[in-house]
Amino acid sequence: MHRDNTKTVRIGDKVIGGGNPILIQSMTNTNTEDVEATVAQILRLERAGCEIIRCTVPTSEAAAAIGEIKKQIHIPLVADIHFDYKMAIAAMENGADKIRINPGNIGGRDKVAAVVAVAKERNIPIRVGVNSGSLEKELVEKYHGVTAEGIVESALDKVGIIEDLGYDNLVISIKSSDVMMCVAAHEVLARNSGYPLHVGITEAGTVTSGNIKSAIGLGLILHQGIGDTIRVSLTGDPVEEIKSARLILRTLGLRKGGIEVVSCPTCGRTRIDLIGLANQVEKMVEDIPLTIKVAVMGCAVNGPGEAKEADIGIAGGLGEGLLIRKGEIVKKVPEDQLLACLREELLNWDRTV
Repeated sequence: MHRDNTKTVRIGDKVIGGGNPILIQSMTNTNTEDVEATVAQILRLERAGCEIIRCTVPTSEAAAAIGEIKKQIHIPLVADIHFDYKMAIAAMENGADKIRINPGNIGGRDKVAAVVAVAKERNIPIRVGVNSGSLEKELVEKYHGVTAEGIVESALDKVGIIEDLGYDNLVISIKSSDVMMCVAAHEVLARNSGYPLHVGITEAGTVTSGNIKSAIGLGLILHQGIGDTIRVSLTGDPVEEIKSARLILRTLGLRKGGIEVVSCPTCGRTRIDLIGLANQVEKMVEDIPLTIKVAVMGCAVNGPGEAKEADIGIAGGLGEGLLIRKGEIVKKVPEDQLLACLREELLNWDRTV
């Protein structure tokens, strides 16, 4: 598996690559200069399960804010740099745990060398990021359009620049909004590089479309053993990115922990507000530290049988519902008590199993 053999890279107190667990990233959408708002968002993301956070650093004020933000958060911080190499240096001087640059858009070789010199002095990893939307004209012409091979060649060219400067504390990220092109590019890159890879589908879209594209793209990539950190890029609250990333990893068997909620799609037999109930259950279990499966079923007739593979579940009938444990009916409760009954069972799980 590729991820078992990649170079290990330390980001703050986290280590990626070399078979270490795949870590979940997100990016703030606040003004980095606004320390209070940025810290508040990062703390929300931490509670949701974010393990590495990235902040944009477009100004010297944003670079200075990195130091203040770092004092108040508990996860590694990556500074995202575009165009101005001085911002990369300032971010590192203010405590960034990693920087993300595209060596092709921060100036000439001398400016890249200045950034690498500071990174080398402080042993700060550099994430080399290339997007299909910014592929060089000569590579577009060489491959007759934007292609997976062109994206990979661009990324490896940039990596080569930094390697020539005597530095290899690197992470690579190649992204495209074209899901299958992105998958193909990662397959090519994995065959041609030993650096850890940050994986994501860029510009994936809204919470609905972005989740579908990310689940397919990340699923195909991760299942092949490729990828050491991931971000689900969504147009929405970044907390949703963390929820989706955790579910993708858990579905692939790459992450354990947390309650898995399964629910039926409803049918004409449903006599309760199953859609509302399932959403309430999913929200309710977020703060319960168990690794079990919970079923939410809308039919008291077939519910027990359908929920038998879950550890615990509820099935609704007409104005009432059943509490089910390991496929066996435990008790019948009024519909308006189903949620509270389930929560009580979960909070006392160790004493009831």
